[in-house]
Amino acid sequence: IDFDLILENIKYLNLLAGEGTSQIEHTLQGARLRQPEPLPLTLYQNGIVMCNGAFRPYQDPSTQQCLQDIMDGYFPSELQPRYPDGI
Repeated sequence: IDFDLILENIKYLNLLAGEGTSQIEHTLQGARLRQPEPLPLTLYQNGIVMCNGAFRPYQDPSTQQCLQDIMDGYFPSELQPRYPDGI
């Protein structure tokens, strides 16, 4: 696992997802600015925790696919059901 590449690509993906920008959220009283909600990812020596979920060891195939997606420069494909229109 290339942690340097993962961290570099996460920075890039965060920019694509709108980090540091605000979106207009319409309310009953008008509108307000809202920042995109972050998706926490914690890297450990022996696994990851994503979106405050369960610990996932690196040996788990779904964890390997998630990290491979990030290393390839893509958002993890497992997030598609949660964000069908993209992040």
